[in-house]
Amino acid sequence: MKSFTGRTAAITGAGSGIGRALALRLAGDGCHLALADRDAAGLAETAALAGPQVRVTTAELDVSDEKAVYGWADAVVADHGAVHMIVNNAGVALSGTTGALSLEDYRWIMDINFWGVVYGTKAFLPHMETAGTGHVVNLSSIFGVAAQPLMSGYNASKYAVRGFTESLRQDLELTGSPVSATCVHPGGIRTNIAKAARVDDSVAAATGRPAADATAEFERMLTTTPDRAAKTILDGVRRNQRRVLIGPDAWAIDSMVRLLPTTYQRIVTGVVRSRRRKG
Repeated sequence: MKSFTGRTAAITGAGSGIGRALALRLAGDGCHLALADRDAAGLAETAALAGPQVRVTTAELDVSDEKAVYGWADAVVADHGAVHMIVNNAGVALSGTTGALSLEDYRWIMDINFWGVVYGTKAFLPHMETAGTGHVVNLSSIFGVAAQPLMSGYNASKYAVRGFTESLRQDLELTGSPVSATCVHPGGIRTNIAKAARVDDSVAAATGRPAADATAEFERMLTTTPDRAAKTILDGVRRNQRRVLIGPDAWAIDSMVRLLPTTYQRIVTGVVRSRRRKG
């Protein structure tokens, strides 16, 4: 997909952040939009910002609901005639020690971050193959490349997205599919994910600081704008890249893991311990 003009893209998590930025950039390229989010107000605002130059449809959607995702995919094709790209962008965050987090916490994040991606991919793939061209864009994270302490649930979900998407890309090539796939690994992007995250009390005990302080510090590390992230993603789709890293922090962490594939864990843990002592 070298051009998005006249195509139709479906985007989850389109009510804000990267999802909204992607919608606006695609609209500027003449791409029709099928937008989904749980936030009805944010979704309506994105649709309004996209302007009248392209066809825009919206749907309130919980990506962890398999039946709802498949129904949305069918509705997109019914409304637009075809679909050529699915961006599985919706996601949540979770922090806490592995011992403190409940099985329900893990099910919650996997249902959204991993199963939401699987449902979106499986629901839209046949429609894109029927259209004769298409691209699956799945949002992992730089924490799908390097694990972090206190984020075992989030890491597990994003590593799962990475493995699923990399295998998907190979399957598509082996079967001669007209559809391709890209896995995206953003670093710190200025979105609402930190504010909306579930943070267990064990974070404060492990870091020696109130959870609110840890969240505020994390938010200060979100340096890349959603618009910059959207541009990088779409450039990656045009180039048919297998992996897209977003932000200088993502590139730095990726390099660290390549150079120190196991030692990096000691470095990260040491940094957290040092901050706890200073705190």
